[in-house]
Amino acid sequence: MSNEHEDAVAAAKAALAKAEADLAAAQAAESAKTAEGTEPATEAADAPAAEAKGSADAANAPESADASGADEAVAKPEAPAEAKPEEAKPAEDAPAGPLNAEQVETIRAGYAFEQQALELGALVNGDVLSEVPVRIPISMTNRHGLVAGATGTGKTKTLQVMLEQLSAAGVPVFAADIKGDLSGVATPGASNEKLLERTQKIGQDWQPQSAPTEFYSLGGRGQGVPIRATVTSFGPLMLSKVLGLNATQESVLGLVFHYADQAGLPLVNLEDLRSVLLFLTSDEGKPELESIGGVSKQSAGVILRELTTFAAEGADVFFGEPEIDTNEFLRLAPDGRGIVSMLELPGVAQQPALFSTFLMWLLADLFASLPEVGDLDKPKLVFFFDEAHLLFNGASKEFVSQIVQTVRLIRSKGVGIFFVTQTPKDVPNDVLAQLGSRVQHQLRAHTPDDAKSLRATVRTYPESGYDLEETLTQLATGEAIVTVMNEKGAPTPVAWVRMRAPQGSMDPTPAADIEKSVKASPLLAKYGTAVDPESAHEILAKRMNASAEAAKKEAEQAEAEKRAKKPSTTTRRKEKSVVDEVLGSGAAKTVVREVTRGLFGMLFKK
Repeated sequence: MSNEHEDAVAAAKAALAKAEADLAAAQAAESAKTAEGTEPATEAADAPAAEAKGSADAANAPESADASGADEAVAKPEAPAEAKPEEAKPAEDAPAGPLNAEQVETIRAGYAFEQQALELGALVNGDVLSEVPVRIPISMTNRHGLVAGATGTGKTKTLQVMLEQLSAAGVPVFAADIKGDLSGVATPGASNEKLLERTQKIGQDWQPQSAPTEFYSLGGRGQGVPIRATVTSFGPLMLSKVLGLNATQESVLGLVFHYADQAGLPLVNLEDLRSVLLFLTSDEGKPELESIGGVSKQSAGVILRELTTFAAEGADVFFGEPEIDTNEFLRLAPDGRGIVSMLELPGVAQQPALFSTFLMWLLADLFASLPEVGDLDKPKLVFFFDEAHLLFNGASKEFVSQIVQTVRLIRSKGVGIFFVTQTPKDVPNDVLAQLGSRVQHQLRAHTPDDAKSLRATVRTYPESGYDLEETLTQLATGEAIVTVMNEKGAPTPVAWVRMRAPQGSMDPTPAADIEKSVKASPLLAKYGTAVDPESAHEILAKRMNASAEAAKKEAEQAEAEKRAKKPSTTTRRKEKSVVDEVLGSGAAKTVVREVTRGLFGMLFKK
């Protein structure tokens, strides 16, 4: 029994010595490998040491213990050391953004056009991928488009990037400068470190460059060559939109225009229209009024009041002659670049319905005057319609119908239109359906209405690898979601894009530079000074003056005949002639009074 116990103790001590040796070796290995980043093996070495210590303790137990326990401790095999798992490393080809490699390649191929194209920017997929440019074929810009986004998200700079490249490609551009900050296109941009860092990341070789620019103004209010239109050319539909007339009043105004055309009464300015309305509602004009279907005095009165208010706001300067020839917007500079026609509107910012409707008139006039040309390699003109929602607010069905028809058909005249607004819902569905390219900057969803608008916008996009409802609210300033028409007329893949920077100034062109440019324009001599030709106002004044003269002569003749007769003791009341009755009526006196007042106003105009 004593010998067996001694043997067990010896075996346990041997196992303990071996474990201590293994531990020392492990510690030495740890010291040697720490510099190489190898995980320490301390835990693996501690296992046999702990096990050997347990064997020694079992050997020193009282002899009454079962010796087989010591034998089991000695005979128990050592547990293998468990290696500490290494931290998982990301795969080299794992996508950094929402798109996988296959989706990125689809976008690359979708925007690889052979034709000349406008460079919008580079794909964003976590990081900017400068090797994946996003573009619009120039031939597809006459399939129209939409640039949308909340205030301050980069819409104006996107417009500037597009019109600069169109001009450089020999395509004339027309744009409305609502706030004055788009005028920087006429001035070379200024370089800075932040700008160059951004442009280098998206693969843009940025160089300062201005575009040839012609500045216009509405009726001479503001800086620019005056743009005017005659009332006849403007038409009853657009004028009703500007005046805020209802459907019945719009119909009445249409009858008035029809009468003026038939009677040879040119409506050049607002005073002409006012004179015609007064004449038709007078006793003298009543028979002619009845011949065109009749106009109630109540409706005519409403129109007259709205005209008076409209003129009092200074709108009368927008109507008159010389009327702008819209072909002026199709000019090229001597170096072959397209001229940017910039309509400066800060002076009429408080009359949004007026300038938006005026822009629509320009488009309608272009549509009426240009010939059919079909699909061209590049359009004759690209028209940027800023603050487009103002055009559709409160518009009648007939007015919207005319817009839809113009947008649909003007493409065949070689004209492209880009509507610029805050959300796509600002544009009627029938118009949206005609727009081939879309550049959507950030949308905000701070209210239930905003969230509803966001969801509606997302549903209008084709399937993509993005969660657009989330992505559209996370776009940084100067980034946009883009899809355009490719060379075959099919939509391109939806792409998250960091837009290029304009080469012109991002600040407004100084007022002194604009004034200098306007004075040097060859168009100023042609359109700078308003003229007042004979029109409805003057024609009706002559007619009334002739009637008054005839009545005067008739009265003088009657008086002469009375004196030639022998005086009678009986006083007879002179019967009134028909002309006397007409001229004596209150309505006729009103017409004469209004025409006379207008004539005096004309004589004293500066």
